[in-house]
Amino acid sequence: MPKKSAKKAKEKSEKEPIQKIGENEFENKVVELGKKGITSEKIGEMLRKENIHPKEYSKKISDILRKNSLYRSPDLKNIEEKLLKIRSHYQKNKQDKRAMRERERLASQIRRLKVSLKEA
Repeated sequence: MPKKSAKKAKEKSEKEPIQKIGENEFENKVVELGKKGITSEKIGEMLRKENIHPKEYSKKISDILRKNSLYRSPDLKNIEEKLLKIRSHYQKNKQDKRAMRERERLASQIRRLKVSLKEA
């Protein structure tokens, strides 16, 4: 009976070889995903699943999106989505004091983040 390490080595050798795409194809793929409203961090994850590693290319994903006016801060987007969920919950549950406090906290966080993003 073969050893487990021999099986793993055989499985690794059977995998398809990684094909590297060109710089232009990489940029086009990033722009296409950016137009769908996906953030730069999610685009990186999706590309890695397809065996396209962004570090192998000269430009960063966020720089490509900025160049095409598609960049949106992932931090800001995530906080805004949270705030929308809390607002809809608070509309239905006016007695929920914790939700009211969370809504105020998130609104404040968004204001601070917008100021810091303008400075940077």
